[in-house]
Amino acid sequence: MVAGLVLVITSLEDVTADWVIGALNERGVPVVRVDPADIGSDLSFGARIGAGAPVWDGRLRTASREVALGKVASVYYRRPTPYTARYRHFPVQQRDFAAAEARHGLSGVLNHLHGVRYVNHPDGVTAADFKPGQLQTAAQLGLAIPPTLITNDVEAARKFAAEYGPVIYKPFRGLPAGEDGHTGAIWAQRVDPDTFDESLAVTAHLFQAEIPKTGDVRVTVVGDKVFAQQIAAPDGALDWRRGDWDTLVHSPIAVPAPIEAALHRYLETFGLVFGCFDFALTGDGRDSEDWVFIECNPNGQWGWLPDADKITAAFADILSTGRNRV
Repeated sequence: MVAGLVLVITSLEDVTADWVIGALNERGVPVVRVDPADIGSDLSFGARIGAGAPVWDGRLRTASREVALGKVASVYYRRPTPYTARYRHFPVQQRDFAAAEARHGLSGVLNHLHGVRYVNHPDGVTAADFKPGQLQTAAQLGLAIPPTLITNDVEAARKFAAEYGPVIYKPFRGLPAGEDGHTGAIWAQRVDPDTFDESLAVTAHLFQAEIPKTGDVRVTVVGDKVFAQQIAAPDGALDWRRGDWDTLVHSPIAVPAPIEAALHRYLETFGLVFGCFDFALTGDGRDSEDWVFIECNPNGQWGWLPDADKITAAFADILSTGRNRV
């Protein structure tokens, strides 16, 4: 039974959201897609709260649809356009002011709809997006993690490398867009401690002991559904993401029960419904001891995986009914 309207908050060119919206349409679920950065003539809203009406209610109007906020049952929060893009032609002070007002006002309302199921709530996504929090939570839940150092101290980095080398460096975030608007990437890579110098003091760095892995696994969890694929790069790359994704070799793999239970507890800790987990394997994957937690993307991509159709259905189920089908 359909619980109510699903509000999809994302950018126009989000193909992953397209798949979920298509699955919801097939189920006859009412869906409205909105990008908050369209605020202006293409997106207007009015939300009220007060005595006798203790929750936000009102209307949201796009160029083609009108939504009663009180009718929203679920929100699929994907990857909306940053507000700064909406105001990029403003002078810097006006741009930053308008973007902050829109975020605190429009997003403030959309992120606090009463009784609504969020997949995932943006506050949870923000909290779970910090690698230090990810690693600590995973370790506290009993998952194996690589020995890790976060520092801007060159001597601390050298000491760590001497104790745990070979050492891998990885960024906390992807590269932001440059002046030409193009983004880039810095992949996980081995580093030579002989190159460490005082330039490390400029910002924070994440170093980890290299895991002698036999393979990589991507685990996608949606509600109570778990989808796992072992991934192999033909060139044996340290970071499989840096090569041609079309050449990656995928094979389904069973997740040991203790690992699966820890993943559900991990999501509960951050108030999440969905997450993309990356693991390194040190054996054949049959034993929990073979699984080493690397990271969890709380708003990750999954459309490139062989079981994308099943993952899409899991999203549609949980957004339309609040639960996964058995």
